[in-house]
Amino acid sequence: MGNSYSDDWDDEQADDELYEHFRFTADKGQSLLRVDKFLADRLPGGATRNRIQLAAEAGCVLVNNLPVKSNYRVKPLDIVSLVMARPRREMEIIPEEIPLQIVYEDADLLVVNKPAGLVVHPGHGNYTGTLVNALAYYLKDDPSYDPSDPRLGLVHRIDKDTSGLLVIAKKPETKTHLGMQFFNKTSKREYWALVWGIIREDEGRIEGNIGRDPRDRMLMKVFPEGDQGKAAVTHYEVLERLGYVTLTKCRLETGRTHQIRAHMKYLGHPLFNDERYGGHEILRGRTFTKYKQFVQNCFSVCPRQALHAKTLGFIHPTSGREMFFDSECPPDMTQLIDKWCTYSNTNE
Repeated sequence: MGNSYSDDWDDEQADDELYEHFRFTADKGQSLLRVDKFLADRLPGGATRNRIQLAAEAGCVLVNNLPVKSNYRVKPLDIVSLVMARPRREMEIIPEEIPLQIVYEDADLLVVNKPAGLVVHPGHGNYTGTLVNALAYYLKDDPSYDPSDPRLGLVHRIDKDTSGLLVIAKKPETKTHLGMQFFNKTSKREYWALVWGIIREDEGRIEGNIGRDPRDRMLMKVFPEGDQGKAAVTHYEVLERLGYVTLTKCRLETGRTHQIRAHMKYLGHPLFNDERYGGHEILRGRTFTKYKQFVQNCFSVCPRQALHAKTLGFIHPTSGREMFFDSECPPDMTQLIDKWCTYSNTNE
């Protein structure tokens, strides 16, 4: 039960959601063979070609780290992988001494302020160097903490290049209790996001189902008609309008993968420097070379999507106290916002 709600609380993370379950390297003498047949001959447990074909349609069959269709023909030395949204139970979590910014800790839980660039959980392409590896090392002397036990650990996630606050459960009952709060939408979390364009309304509500883009599994897409994906609601408030960008505060009512990033793009205001959702292009502003150079300098100052999980609130599972945490924006986002403030003030 402790992990029952995790599907609904992936938050802003898709980069490390896919976990490699099987990997095969084709022989030098491999004749051209459909990938579904190739895998059916090698997977344990008698996996059928039909199931492998469904996995390929979902983007879970990779050749040389790229998704392929089931009719792809395997060539000599191709690396064929089957990835899934859940880790293999036997995945070993290696403790690694990685610095952690601990905001709060007690016998039941801890709250960390994650820097941008740190993947939260081992997955396809990121088997080490993650927050989970760091926690395994930090809690290595706690006999009750098993980093491989799904009933413990991360209650929610944020994307690799999103910074901010996360809560980690040390006990199964803690994760169950906190998971219920996230599931029932009683936890409180706000993000700061710098987005392209000037949002005219002072506040608003974005509603639209979010699911994987059928043409690109690594992208999340908004389906406003509600026939695909899962229900998603984001509330936003304008904090400051700065030239050709807007600093916003976003409150999650639901917690879907890449929710803020997908919803803001759907609204017509992609996050600044969000490469996956088109925010790494100069989407607003002038054609002058000087302005283009200014924006490129901004991209260099904050080389990731401008998104920070700023606040986190929940009821403590044991004491019943209301806990609330606030984190400062990291230096890269602060410098980025300052640059746009200066630009806005000198170009009005």
